[in-house]
Amino acid sequence: MKTISFAVPCYNSADYMDACIESILKCGDDIEIIVVDDGSTKDDTAAKADAWAERHPGIIKAVHQENGGHGQAVNTGLANATGRYFKVVDSDDWLDEAAMREIMAYLRRQNELEDATDLVIGNYVYEKVSEGSRTVMHYRNVFPEGREFGWDEVGHFGQSQYLLMHSVIYRTELLRDMGLELPKHTFYVDNIFVYVPLPHVRTIYYRDVDMYRYYIGREDQSVNESVMKGRIDQQLRVTRLMIDAVLLPDAVPEKRLERYMENYLSMMMCICSIFLRMIGTDEAEDKREGIWDYLKEKNPEVYRRIRRSVLNMGTNLPTGLGRKIGITGYRMAQKIFKFN
Repeated sequence: MKTISFAVPCYNSADYMDACIESILKCGDDIEIIVVDDGSTKDDTAAKADAWAERHPGIIKAVHQENGGHGQAVNTGLANATGRYFKVVDSDDWLDEAAMREIMAYLRRQNELEDATDLVIGNYVYEKVSEGSRTVMHYRNVFPEGREFGWDEVGHFGQSQYLLMHSVIYRTELLRDMGLELPKHTFYVDNIFVYVPLPHVRTIYYRDVDMYRYYIGREDQSVNESVMKGRIDQQLRVTRLMIDAVLLPDAVPEKRLERYMENYLSMMMCICSIFLRMIGTDEAEDKREGIWDYLKEKNPEVYRRIRRSVLNMGTNLPTGLGRKIGITGYRMAQKIFKFN
């Protein structure tokens, strides 16, 4: 069995996919790289994927599919994975060689065990190449470092600290056993990928190394502000799916995990609210009220707590002045944390 399968979703990624794949190859020969060409038509992504597979037949697979979006590319990667562990690496991002040496050493030890750790976590780095700046997102104040632990040992997450797809490596069979499947033709499904499996995780390992380098700055990137406003309906869809997938607190018996997942959902509600307020139309206001009504109907208890949180009180203040205050707060956080 391969130690880990890396899925690399590619959609018209010819300009940058090589650097991503090269960084993963440095992890060793006991890995698998599944390059998923998601119906690319505007460049030679498909040909590049095949060329990589021909050069590394024991390591790289090229899989071609009709365009199904990022989520379907992840589904395809998972369906083709033969590794003990599974990680998604977006084609414009890359892995840090030194950090991965430490991560891979742990994964190799786990691959020899019957009961391997469910979730392995490392840091990720926002790389704002256009500004020549980087921001490290770590968890050293949250998790014990260098040993296996459970949710009962997890500390308090800060306001900007969330587990993203970039920071997690799941045990492959855990994802399969729970039946994880991401929706097609939908952006922002990485939130589902990192959120919905958490109640199935029993054992965790954290290494305080800067594992994943997350590129920020392309104009067509999904986290670009103008792009996010144009795709707000998909953000709303993902948030509804998350509300439906995990009924808090009933489905999460671990109190510390429950608190974290509620805070994550609160952040998702905040994102919906702030971008709809940026759009500023009557239709957008109706959608903002609609997503809050959806949460209230599905889970009144969680709705009350999230709506009263400082984060969401600030982004949902009434009147035009309240709208300006909420957007100003978002701009300040954006400058501090450099998240898009």
